[in-house]
Amino acid sequence: MRRRKAIQGAVGPGTFGVGNASLAHGASEHEADPTLGDDRSVDEPVGRDRQFVTALSRGLDILRVFRPGDGPLGNQDIAQRTGLPKPTVSRLTYTLTRLGHLVYLERLGKYQIGLGVLTLGHVALGAMSVRHLARQHMQALADHSDLPVALGTRDRLSMIYAEACRSRDTLSLRYDIGTRIPIAVTAMGRAYLAALPERERDYLLGHLEGRYGARWREVRRGIDKAVREVSDRGFCCSLAEWQADVFAVAAPLRLPDGSGLMAINCGGPGFLTNAKRLTEDIGPRLVNLVRTIQTSAGAA
Repeated sequence: MRRRKAIQGAVGPGTFGVGNASLAHGASEHEADPTLGDDRSVDEPVGRDRQFVTALSRGLDILRVFRPGDGPLGNQDIAQRTGLPKPTVSRLTYTLTRLGHLVYLERLGKYQIGLGVLTLGHVALGAMSVRHLARQHMQALADHSDLPVALGTRDRLSMIYAEACRSRDTLSLRYDIGTRIPIAVTAMGRAYLAALPERERDYLLGHLEGRYGARWREVRRGIDKAVREVSDRGFCCSLAEWQADVFAVAAPLRLPDGSGLMAINCGGPGFLTNAKRLTEDIGPRLVNLVRTIQTSAGAA
């Protein structure tokens, strides 16, 4: 039986995600990704902005704290994750429950995500035409490589999967649309950062520096290397830099309609791939895949 069958039990694609629940080697999500804390300031306007509705922003912050595998959360849990005062959280969770975005479990005294959020997410995914343009080509690369392939974009200081494909013969588990991975140490996140205008990239790096603390010098070296790699050959690598024995490549994807920047990754555990194969075979294929999607999007 081919070696690829052994992937059962391994986690998802490349800079691959595992929902946000269990990471390789028993690390907690905050140990693996220090950017999953309170990052409300990343996309909020600096200074006074009369058009910015803070109450709405805080309500959305509460919805963001629910992650796959968490289970229900109480107001105290939500307050700790958002940094908001508990009375404010109580008012917002009550409002979100009345609107159907949260469900209150009276027996537990806690909340879970409601169907209202599912509806919004389904509409958002349906509106992303790039998913439909990319899926066939991503699947072809997944079948060629026997490795998962994912398409994602930035959500504050993380990347979030909008589409994911795996080889039909590979029993990889636990990655899907909605998976969140750190932006600074994964191939997908670095490809995204590398393609940003320098001013926008520096703004995000300023926030990331505070999150990584003593690790920042090492993390920054990896990001700077990725910027050079994307400039030189169109893709970048993360080789056991996020999780041990996880090897991946990624390329940025900017759509011609101006709808925003995304990135596509491909990779997996070391027993399925290696740096030489990723850089000499899969990386160039990933760049060609991006060009094909851009051409298709332009024609559409």
